[in-house]
Amino acid sequence: MQVNFKNILLSLLIVFITLGCSPNQEKSYEPLYSETPIFVQKKVYVFGVHPLHNPKRLFEVYQPMVDYINAQLKGSELRLEASRNYAAYDKKLFDGYFDFSLPNPYQTVAAASKGYQIFGKMADDENFRGIILVRKDSGIEKVTDLRGKTVSYPAPTALAATMMPQWYMHENGLDINHDITNSYVGSQESSILNVFLGKSAAASTWPPPWRAFIKERPEIAEQVEIKWETSHLPNNGLIVREDVPADLLKNISKIIFSLHESKKGKEILSKMELSKYEKAQDSTYDSVRLFLKRFEKDVRPIMGGKLDNE
Repeated sequence: MQVNFKNILLSLLIVFITLGCSPNQEKSYEPLYSETPIFVQKKVYVFGVHPLHNPKRLFEVYQPMVDYINAQLKGSELRLEASRNYAAYDKKLFDGYFDFSLPNPYQTVAAASKGYQIFGKMADDENFRGIILVRKDSGIEKVTDLRGKTVSYPAPTALAATMMPQWYMHENGLDINHDITNSYVGSQESSILNVFLGKSAAASTWPPPWRAFIKERPEIAEQVEIKWETSHLPNNGLIVREDVPADLLKNISKIIFSLHESKKGKEILSKMELSKYEKAQDSTYDSVRLFLKRFEKDVRPIMGGKLDNE
C-alpha cells in the first residue's frame, strides 16, 4: 500500500489551523483594555534634611510634610532621606546627591556655591539661636566656670547648636580651643543627654529640639536648665539643585509656602516647632556669611565643606 505523504501533511495542516482558531485559544490572547494606565513610573527626587534630630525622630517630624507634598504632585514624588550624622549629610550635600534639601544656614551658604539654589527658609528666625544647658546642681554661674570641663555639641558644622555657642563662650572670656574639651556627639539628643547624665558639664543645642526633647522626657527639665542663649541668625534654608525642573520647583514651593494656610499644614508645622516656611534668596544669608568669616578668623576653622566664596 502506497502512503500519500502529501495528503497526510495537508490533513495535519488543517488540524493545526483548526486548533489555532478555537474559541479557547482566541480568548487566551485577547488584549486587556483599561481607562487608566496599569503602571505609571514617577520620577523620584531625594529630599534630604540635615540631622537636627536623630533619624527616627526626623522621619516622624518630616515624613508627614513629604507625604502631603507627594499627594499633590503628578508624575513626580519626593523621597525623604535622613543621615546618620552631620558628616554623612555634609558629604551627600556637597557631592550634589540631594535634589532638594533643608540644611542649616552654614550648609545653605556653602551649598549655594556647589550647584544649589536657595529658594526658601524656615520662618521664626528668633528660634535660630544657640542655647547652653547645664545641670541645675552644677554650681556653674559664669562662662569661665567651664574651664577644665567638657562641653558637648551635636557636630562641628552645626551652626546654632555648636558654632554660635562657641562664639558666645569666646566672647565671654573662654578659649574654646584650650580651656575646655569639645565633645562632638553626633546629634542634638545626644548632646542634651550628655549633660543630663553628667558626661559633660554643659551641652549646646538650639530651641526646637530642646522643646521637643523635654516634652518627651519631662524628667530632663527637672534637672537641666538653659544657662545662656546666643543672639539669632536667619533660620534653616530650603535649597534645590540647579538641574531640577523649574516647574517642579514652582509646584513644590507653592505647597510648602502655603502649609500654614490649612489645618493639615498647621499640624505638620507644629511637629517642627515652626509657624511657616517663607521665600528666601541668596542675599537672605549675608549675615550668616559675615558670622562665619568672623568665626573662622577668631575661633576655629569650620570642619566640613569649606565656603568657596570667601
